[in-house]
Amino acid sequence: MISIWFFIGLSLAVNGALILAAGIYQLVNPPEAPTVVLFNLHAGVWWGATLLVLGLIYCVKFAPRRS
Repeated sequence: MISIWFFIGLSLAVNGALILAAGIYQLVNPPEAPTVVLFNLHAGVWWGATLLVLGLIYCVKFAPRRS
C-alpha cells in the first residue's frame, strides 16, 4: 500500500519546483515596475525552495518500498 504522504510530498515538490523556477526567472529578469511592495525579498525563490525541499523529504521518507 502506498502512503498518502508520498503523494503529498510529490505535490509539494512539483509545486515548489514551479514556484522556484518562476522566482528565479523573476530574479534574472526583474519587472520594470514591481507591483509587489516587498519584491526585493524574492519570496518566490525562498518559498519555492522550501516547498521543494519539504516535498523531497516527504518523498524519500514515505517512498513505497518493495518487500
